[in-house]
Amino acid sequence: MTVHKILLLGANGQLGHELATALQALGEVKALTRIEADLSQPDVLRESLARITQNFVPTVIVNAAAYTAVDKAESEPDVAHAVNALSVGVLGEVAQHCSAMVVHYSTDYVFDGSGNQPWQETDMPHPLSVYGQSKLAGEQALAKSCAKYLILRTSWVVGTHGGNFLKTMLRLAAERDSLRVVADQVGVPTSTALLAQVTVQMVQAMQDADAHDPRWGAYHVAAGGQTTWHAYAQHVIASAHARGLSLKATPEAVHPITTAEYPLPAPRPLNSRLNTHKAQHTFNLTLPDWQQGVDGILGALLSK
Repeated sequence: MTVHKILLLGANGQLGHELATALQALGEVKALTRIEADLSQPDVLRESLARITQNFVPTVIVNAAAYTAVDKAESEPDVAHAVNALSVGVLGEVAQHCSAMVVHYSTDYVFDGSGNQPWQETDMPHPLSVYGQSKLAGEQALAKSCAKYLILRTSWVVGTHGGNFLKTMLRLAAERDSLRVVADQVGVPTSTALLAQVTVQMVQAMQDADAHDPRWGAYHVAAGGQTTWHAYAQHVIASAHARGLSLKATPEAVHPITTAEYPLPAPRPLNSRLNTHKAQHTFNLTLPDWQQGVDGILGALLSK
């Protein structure tokens, strides 16, 4: 097996934290935090990476850094665009210069959430929010700047590290007798552990591929099944109770509301389901149901 030199950006984030460990199976990992590689300043990033790659020439660049404050992006479009689009183009330039491949993560927010069928890679993106627009622009910037790239679009990311919906539900259920959670948005919670495992598998599959290999491009990667935020919250709280955690709220005390009843600055897609057949077929992936990933994270959090 090829021993890679892997440059990981966003190493302190929810996904980056998981990748920092998982990618070691492929070779030497140089993990960069925002201190070493600040994607909010594309020109500074270009200079930083030029220095770093003089001594550490990567064969793989994995970008787990992103501006993910969906609502804040509505009032900070320039910052969101710098991190999620302009700097992604810089990473593509660096990869092209080093003859490296890039793995980059995108989102269901590139779609408008219409209809009730899972989105395919061939469907036309139509983002509703600044965040979604910036992530789509990042996909396009990478495709223009680099020949060897994999874009993994995913949804509802959850992990043991950092903040996420699962941890928020546990905190609120400990503080309150009842909760109100949106029940008309459908998607799939996807664990960082699954995304890291898939990343390793895809890099291994593409390690000898040349720039003209048709497998380069965008893929949808998410756990199996589907749910709503409301049903997801009920599952988390029920599972926590079953593990002996003392919470004020019960699953029955999680009340469904509509998106309209919980207005936020950035519009959310109602249909965040992603069709993962292309990724499964191309890379022989196994994508277990979302409950497995969520239960694994709960177990890890509650055993601490």
